[in-house]
Amino acid sequence: MATTHGHRQGRLRAWMLEGLSDMARTTPQGEAAEPEPSHKGQPWWRVMCLTGVDYFSTLGYQPGIAALAAGLLSPVATIVLVIVTLVGALPVYRRVAEESPHGEGSIAMLERLLSFWKGKLFVLTLLGFAATDFLITITLSAADASTHLVENPHLTDTLHNKQMVITLVLVALLGAVFLKGFLEAIGVAVVLVGIYLSLNVVVVATGLWHVITKEHVITDWTTALTAQHGNAFAMIGVALLVFPKLALGLSGFETGVAVMPHVKGDPTDTEERPAGRIRGAKKLLTTAAVIMSVFLVCTSFITTLLIPEKEFESGGQANGRALAYLAHEYLGSAFGTVYDVSTIAILWFAGASAMAGLLNLMPRYLPRYGMAPHWARAVRPMVIVFTLIAFLVTWIFDADVDAQGGAYATGVLVLICSAAIAVTIASRKARQRNWTIGFAIISAVFLYTTVVNVIERPDGVKIGACFIAGIILVSLLSRLARAFELRVTHVTFDAMAERFVRDIASRRIRFIANEPDNRDIGEYREKIDQIRHDNDVPAQEDFVFVEVTVLDPSEFEGGLNVRGEVLHSRYRVLTLEATSIPNALAALLLHIRDSTGRVPHIYFEWTEGNPLANFLRFFLFGQGEVAPVTREVLREAEPNPARRPRVHVG
Repeated sequence: MATTHGHRQGRLRAWMLEGLSDMARTTPQGEAAEPEPSHKGQPWWRVMCLTGVDYFSTLGYQPGIAALAAGLLSPVATIVLVIVTLVGALPVYRRVAEESPHGEGSIAMLERLLSFWKGKLFVLTLLGFAATDFLITITLSAADASTHLVENPHLTDTLHNKQMVITLVLVALLGAVFLKGFLEAIGVAVVLVGIYLSLNVVVVATGLWHVITKEHVITDWTTALTAQHGNAFAMIGVALLVFPKLALGLSGFETGVAVMPHVKGDPTDTEERPAGRIRGAKKLLTTAAVIMSVFLVCTSFITTLLIPEKEFESGGQANGRALAYLAHEYLGSAFGTVYDVSTIAILWFAGASAMAGLLNLMPRYLPRYGMAPHWARAVRPMVIVFTLIAFLVTWIFDADVDAQGGAYATGVLVLICSAAIAVTIASRKARQRNWTIGFAIISAVFLYTTVVNVIERPDGVKIGACFIAGIILVSLLSRLARAFELRVTHVTFDAMAERFVRDIASRRIRFIANEPDNRDIGEYREKIDQIRHDNDVPAQEDFVFVEVTVLDPSEFEGGLNVRGEVLHSRYRVLTLEATSIPNALAALLLHIRDSTGRVPHIYFEWTEGNPLANFLRFFLFGQGEVAPVTREVLREAEPNPARRPRVHVG
């Protein structure tokens, strides 16, 4: 029985950890892994539909949000949103696609600008806002899908007061899809987007026909606008002030960049310059933005003119489902139900697009920083984590679409701001003066929009801050738990270093760990004398010095390149560059043991100072209490004491 139970546990573990996120695969150096050949990708317009389930699905709730925020000015404010989309967000993300063609997005662009811990903390902060964006996309879309289901005339009585349960079920079904496997997602997205946009064309055409044929509708609207705002300049001014509340209509661009690795490139594409993929991604972004812009303007116009204002408010029949209201009102219950089903399907699948974005971003950064366990690279465990968090967010917001709008907009705007700033800096580095000025202006617009949104809806930045605090706390605890893990991915020797190892392998292998100082003859002579005296080593025994230079201690994994040199015509020195001295020394000793078949010895002197302070120095800066930490890394890496390299301290 115990054997059967253990076998089942083993199978479950293997299933959970089966495969890594294709979009998050990394090489040992943390760079993007070699992608699938370009001809195995998908045409850009099909990948656009994967982005579209997120971007286009906002039509399910955007017109209602615009009407609540801007009232009669909704069409004017939406035109401002469209201008910002086409003149601001679109050029920014076309440049992001060019600068970061492997799906890393603007976060990777900004990561390259900052080093050490400040760079890592900055990336963790952006990941917090990205998590806000994508997770709220999942919960908000599921909540709006449940709203369409509950408000359907055929189901209202049956499903009344069950929106929370329905939303949780939809989130759970989304998680189940990813646990089963996310194959053929693009094909499903193409079908959903094609049906949904076709139905919206019918609704928009019908709405425009009713607006045109009922002349008093436009007259009543313009009269009310003039009475409320006076003149066109006042209307534009108010629309500019109200525009930040419509920021949800900008969602989808970050996902568009994240799915770039799926875009089919040219046969001549290279890893360094996938020109075909970049060109396809630009077409994807442009086409999606143009389609969405046309729909946003048309839908805001017909919903504002044809739906009574009170119906947009909480409890109204058009709240969170303005276009569905028109579908039922003007095209009948049967068509309205078909439209509801289509809307529910695409809103639910919008969460799939967001989940794909999460699975792209988090495994790409956190495990590489040592700030997540190894299983965080696998899809299924991360799906369970994200699904549970989505349950919590749904419960906190009571499955309310309007309540989640602020948090969603904040996440979207912060990511767009980061992208705008990143491309501004990239243009400046490339000495492109006109682009630099243009992107700087766009950055200022998005910064203004973000600040206004945060001031008016502080709940968005609060929930974003919770995600950031959670990510940073969990990341630091994970890194602390993995502090003694052997994290050198590979070891290479130059010819001189190999010669030293071959020579010393014929007798007892003895190394001296030395912190390079002046590197004069006196330093090495005194070090050998001290080691002989402290450890009672016979004078005839031979030593090789090992010196490690710490590069970026905030990096977790990395390779180890070992170079050999002879100093002062007599002292052999192996020099290494690494992110952590103890880890580098442990990896070197294990590699030499495996290559020579002999157990090496290494000699240290005790580090002066408080042990706790020295451990913190090791944790943050890769230095500090080197000897005991080296021994602990070896102990965890090699459980057999007989085969473990020997550590001597005097």
